[in-house]
Amino acid sequence: MTTSPVDTQTKGGPARAGGRPGIALAVIAACQLMVVLDATIVNIALPHIQDALSFSTTDLSWVLSAYTLTFGGLLLLGGRAGDILGRRRVFMAGILLFTFASLLGGFAQEPWQLLAARALQGVGGAIASPTSLALITTTFPEGPERNRAFGVFAAVSAGGGAVGLLAGGMLTEWLDWRWVFFVNVPIGLLIAFLAPRYIAESQRHPGRFDLVGAATSTLGMAALVYGFIRASESGWKDGLTIGSFIAAVLLLVAFALVESRAKEPITPLRMFADRNRSGTYVIMLSLAAAMFGMFFFIVLWVQGVLGYTPIHSGLAFLPVTLAIGSGAALAQKLLPVLGPKPFMVSGAAITGTGLFWLTFLSSDSSYAGGVLGPMLLFGFGMGLNFVTLTLTAVSGVAQHEAGAASGLLNATQQVGGSLGLSILVTVFGTASREEGEKQLPDFLAHATPEQQAEALKTKELPAPWGHEVLTSGISSAFTAGVAMVLIALLTAALVIRVRKSDLEALSGRAEAAGPAA
Repeated sequence: MTTSPVDTQTKGGPARAGGRPGIALAVIAACQLMVVLDATIVNIALPHIQDALSFSTTDLSWVLSAYTLTFGGLLLLGGRAGDILGRRRVFMAGILLFTFASLLGGFAQEPWQLLAARALQGVGGAIASPTSLALITTTFPEGPERNRAFGVFAAVSAGGGAVGLLAGGMLTEWLDWRWVFFVNVPIGLLIAFLAPRYIAESQRHPGRFDLVGAATSTLGMAALVYGFIRASESGWKDGLTIGSFIAAVLLLVAFALVESRAKEPITPLRMFADRNRSGTYVIMLSLAAAMFGMFFFIVLWVQGVLGYTPIHSGLAFLPVTLAIGSGAALAQKLLPVLGPKPFMVSGAAITGTGLFWLTFLSSDSSYAGGVLGPMLLFGFGMGLNFVTLTLTAVSGVAQHEAGAASGLLNATQQVGGSLGLSILVTVFGTASREEGEKQLPDFLAHATPEQQAEALKTKELPAPWGHEVLTSGISSAFTAGVAMVLIALLTAALVIRVRKSDLEALSGRAEAAGPAA
């Protein structure tokens, strides 16, 4: 017998469709897995996408940024839409949009077509992801059953990256890079088919959409990212570069003004009034900037210099995910004993050490000698921070605003990753261009006429000269990444004042916020 959502919501119980909560959880978890793994599944395919669609290395970063900018920029709006329009309805709309965009991405023939599809994927993910988490609260009763559901959701969120790395490698090598997008189509259609049969609609809550706030913030960050990437190719005096930065400033100022006056802002500015919460957002933004850059450049390096296949690349990154999981498990266990601040400081310090180690990468480095150790340090340090930052972000927040506080942290992670990657790509572009000029005389002296003709056509030097150029640019980008992690370290040391005695309150807020994606 199906229970009416209105009746259950009125009585305070969960809203169910049918009597199969296990299937409902599988549907919700499958959505989260699809959205989470999409970031890493595409990472492994990047070199093949670059060759197939003739992306430059700097423009290639847009394949990631187009997704994360719209995803992060519209994440809070997606959660608000679920509350106002009904979570299941919005959940299904997000899934179908994500699925359609994936289909378009798989058929892309030009760079702009793929980037448009990736941006549309981000919109679909921003609609579906926050409502999928919220649906757990309306599908499962409070207590052990809901806690187990949250545990499954958190496990899927944490493991999605590793699944994406392996799946991306297998699909790219055994089939084609287009299948990293096509694979979402049958999964998305199955989720959309099962959702109305096993997930009940939530009660609608009246409210307003802050469309202007969402648009100005997303467009402002996109203009800022474009400005940095444009500068890496055309210089800082280029008209479009300058115009992009001016547009970014104007849009972001407009966003702040809109949010300060909106009755129901998408980003409540009062969230930044608390120094611990503001510091947490700065730390997450800085660490995400370094993390996105590390994944992007190491994928290019292991495939471009070491000659790894996509599957080998996916396997090469698995130790990072294991290190992140180990760090998170240790932090969760010792937080009640030591408090959150030691993990923020040590986590940022360990992450920065791993990234600093990567600055010594050379074209002669091996995976075991030049990449594995630094990645393990980097991952472990990130793991120490993930749980800690999530708990600190919701400390001192009223229970009904805990979701907004943690959602803002997730949005900061996505937007920070996009912004940070664009900055690192700018450093990479400048450094690799300078290294290319140094390598050019030797290339012309030793290259065959065929190699010279190909280099003129592709505007890239072949190996071994090209390996030197790529590695030099990546090493310089990691140096800039160390500076970003240093910002996180200083913020953790000088701004954060959460004490061990605050942990009881923090733990009480953790369930209200839900597990971080």
